[in-house]
Amino acid sequence: MQNRTFNREREMPLNWRRGLFRLWILVSGAWIVGWLIYYAIDLIANQWTSREFLIVPIVLFGPPLALLLFAIATRWAFQGFENP
Repeated sequence: MQNRTFNREREMPLNWRRGLFRLWILVSGAWIVGWLIYYAIDLIANQWTSREFLIVPIVLFGPPLALLLFAIATRWAFQGFENP
């Protein structure tokens, strides 16, 4: 066996921005699909009212968009601490 020395300078830095964006896409997709399945089951059971059709887009897309806006605002806030 050979003894290997690891060179810390050769390691690739993490791309937090891209990784967190992909994580947001994954979580948002899971959120939307979960609610679509729930509403599909309710639609099959004929438990819909006309008022619920207006609520569906808010429930599906509201929380993922709010999370994205929160992430953008957090990034903006942390950039205020960087040196110019």
